[in-house]
Amino acid sequence: MSGKDRIREELEAGVLEGVYPGALLVAGLGGEIVFSAHAGRRSLEPPGYEVDGETIFDLGSLTKPLVTTLAMMRLVDQGYLDLDRPIAEILPGSLPDDKADITSRLLLCHAAGFPDWRGYYRRLEGVDPEKRKARCRTWVLEEPPVYGPGKGSIYTDLGFMLLEWVVEEAAGVEMGEYVESLFFGPLGLERTFLFRTARPSGFEKEMFAATERCPWRGRILQGEVHDENAFALGGYSGHAGLFGTAGEVFTLACLLRDHVLGNRNDLFRSETVRVFFQGQKDIPGCGRALGWDMPSRKCSAAGRHFSKQSVGHLGFPGTSLWMDLENDVQVVLLTNRVHPTRENRLIQGFRPRIHDCIMEELGLAKG
Repeated sequence: MSGKDRIREELEAGVLEGVYPGALLVAGLGGEIVFSAHAGRRSLEPPGYEVDGETIFDLGSLTKPLVTTLAMMRLVDQGYLDLDRPIAEILPGSLPDDKADITSRLLLCHAAGFPDWRGYYRRLEGVDPEKRKARCRTWVLEEPPVYGPGKGSIYTDLGFMLLEWVVEEAAGVEMGEYVESLFFGPLGLERTFLFRTARPSGFEKEMFAATERCPWRGRILQGEVHDENAFALGGYSGHAGLFGTAGEVFTLACLLRDHVLGNRNDLFRSETVRVFFQGQKDIPGCGRALGWDMPSRKCSAAGRHFSKQSVGHLGFPGTSLWMDLENDVQVVLLTNRVHPTRENRLIQGFRPRIHDCIMEELGLAKG
C-alpha cells in the first residue's frame, strides 16, 4: 500500500467510524501540495452530495488566526498597532478599571482574564441588529475577570470579540472589509469569505458541508454560520464566521509560510510573522503563540510527530490547520463533525491519528 493510499484509507475510516459525515484533507511539504483527498458526504439530513475539493466548510475558530490575527499582524507590521499598548488607549470611551492593563498581546494569547465562553446570543435577541456588536462589546468588558491580565491563560472567544473592535479602530473600516480587500481578494480566494446574515453568499446551499441541527434556530445549518454568538452579531465576529475550502485555507497557510521564510515581504516583514509565531512563555500556563496554538506536550491534536516549532488552530465544527515550521509541513483538515450534533466528539482521537499518519508517510516521524 502506498503512503497516499494509507492516508486516504484513514480519511475514509473517519466516515465509517462516525467521526464525521464528510472530510477534506490537504497536506503540503515545502509549500507544495503533496496529498489531497476527500471522503463522505456534505450532509446526512437530507442526504447530500459527496464532499469534493469545491466543498465549502464552516471554519469556526480558524477565524481567529486566519482573519483576526491576520489583520492584527498587518496592522502591527505597518505600525498602526503596538502589541503591548493597553487597549484602553485604542478603544473609544472608558474601560472598567479591571480591564485597564489588557493589551492586544494578552488578548491574542488568551491571557487577558476573560472566562471561556458566554452565550450572549440569547440576550441579543431583543436588541436592534445594528446595535448588537456595541452592546455585546459592553457586556464583554463588564465580565468579572477570572484572573488578572497576564496572570494565566484560558482559551476564550471573548478576547477575540474585542480584537475585532481593536482592528476596526486601527484600520478605520470593518474587519471583514479590511481582510477581504487586503488578503482574500488579491490572493484570488473565490470561496473564502466571512458570513453575513444580511448578505447572501452567492453559493447554493448544496455547496456547503452541513453542520448542526441547531436547537436554538430549529433547523439543520447548511450555508449559515454554526456559532450562535457570531450569527446573532450579524454573521461573524473576531472569533468565528469564516467559511472556505481546504485548498484556499492552504493558500493562506502558504502566504504565512512564505513570509516567515522571507520568500516574500509584500504584506508583512518576516520578523513580524515570527513574532506572532513565538510562544508566550512568560505567561503562566500559556502554551500558545499570538493568535495561534502550539503543540501540547501530551495528546496534541497535531499528533506525536510535529516539531515544537509548529503552530496551528482548531475549529469547533471539526476543522484544523497545522504548520510545522521546522519540517516545512502544512496540513489542512476540514470536517463537519458537528453534523447533525455537536455531541459527537470522536474527532478528538482522530485528529492526532491522521496527523501521525501523514508525518509517517512523509518520512518525518520521530523515533
